[in-house]
Amino acid sequence: MSIPFPSDAWIKAMMEDLNNSQAYLDAAKNWEGDFYFIIEPDGVLDHTVILYMDLWHGKCREALEVTDPNLKSPAFRLSGPVSTWKKVMTKKLDPMQAMITGQLKLQGNMAMVMKNVRAAKELVESCTRIPTEFPV
Repeated sequence: MSIPFPSDAWIKAMMEDLNNSQAYLDAAKNWEGDFYFIIEPDGVLDHTVILYMDLWHGKCREALEVTDPNLKSPAFRLSGPVSTWKKVMTKKLDPMQAMITGQLKLQGNMAMVMKNVRAAKELVESCTRIPTEFPV
């Protein structure tokens, strides 16, 4: 059964996958920082969706869809159109390449991200393991 992306159910499935991933635990053992994943309208998605993840030393402590962008003050915000998210999540576009070319925009401490590229790659790997139904 596919889980609609972006949704609260999808981000919770990703949390479960990350928390069961030894590869993510190893890669992200030094990571400290929470995220807003901001999925912008594109194609049939007609509104912005914000997914929140609290990532801490290789575990996800909380994951939810956020309706009020002021609910949290995450250390990082990664935003882009849903079609770009789909390309990254289906391995048609490297996430670092997406950021370098401006297809995804990252706000936050870039040095922290660059020191933890393996953790970022494991996050994408987690996305690919979730049976996902995309709106585009």
